[in-house]
Amino acid sequence: MSFVGGGSDLPGFYRRYGGAVLSTSIDKFIYVNVNRKFDDGIRIAYSRTEEVSSIDEIEHQLVRACMEHLTLAGGIEITTIADIPAKGTGLGSSSSFTVGLLHALNAYQGRYVSKETLGADSCHIEIDRCGEPIGKQDQYAAAYGGFNLIEFHPDDRVAVTPVICRPETLQTIEESILVFYTGITRSASKLLAQQSEQVDRQADKQQVLRRMVQLTYDLYAEIQGNNEAVFGEILHENWMLKKSLTQGISTDDIDDWYAAARAAGATGGKILGAGAGGFLMLYAPKERHEAIAAALPGLRRIKMGFDRQGSAIIFYQRNQGA
Repeated sequence: MSFVGGGSDLPGFYRRYGGAVLSTSIDKFIYVNVNRKFDDGIRIAYSRTEEVSSIDEIEHQLVRACMEHLTLAGGIEITTIADIPAKGTGLGSSSSFTVGLLHALNAYQGRYVSKETLGADSCHIEIDRCGEPIGKQDQYAAAYGGFNLIEFHPDDRVAVTPVICRPETLQTIEESILVFYTGITRSASKLLAQQSEQVDRQADKQQVLRRMVQLTYDLYAEIQGNNEAVFGEILHENWMLKKSLTQGISTDDIDDWYAAARAAGATGGKILGAGAGGFLMLYAPKERHEAIAAALPGLRRIKMGFDRQGSAIIFYQRNQGA
């Protein structure tokens, strides 16, 4: 769940100016199970099932790329389940899947892998090997977990710094967030490619993103100073700026929902992810939540909390045949 700075993690921008986002991982998970298969084939079960005899035959490009990256052959079974819809929702599900799969495959091979390596390798898989026109924030957020400032340096280095504040400050922020599912899924890649192209060639779009990066550092400083009262205001400014980056980030329906939520007491919010659908995140005092939900009768409210751990191996038993 990214709060401010989204879009500054695209290479066309951060390699010129540097980027930064403030985000948290959430308590919605993708579970990846890897097991030795009794024969030399490969079985992959996700929203569909693939039974193949070689890596080259795998249609799921992320699985294929991860296995190639780790030089894995056959004789393996990979199954996944997810708490929420896996595509087009703006919650970084593809990156979370890639992080989790790499983590599980490394463990399957009897190898420890650090959070920094998980973030970097996941970016390599999605951006370099699979050619996705996306940024780097989701991969590092999923790998590290927690509430962090994530900085993207012009030399491609990524720095993850935890937000340090009083426990009650973090609790207030977490309890002030409410999330609604719009029921709309969309291609993040298409939106991000369009945004990246416009930012590359338009100075005014670059200025918008530079302001969003400044808001990231402003909010980071305010939270560390335990001044969560400004959270909604900064979210609101960030959303107004983000909408101006490219056509399609918002829609008439989204604008209407957001306006209704603001009228009911929300101080800020945004569409999570690239925009155009997925989940609408709002920030408001707890006592206004029921009124906001009543103002959005067509949307499904989803309870989400913060996650502190990030990607983790929750069960491991070394298979001698692996």
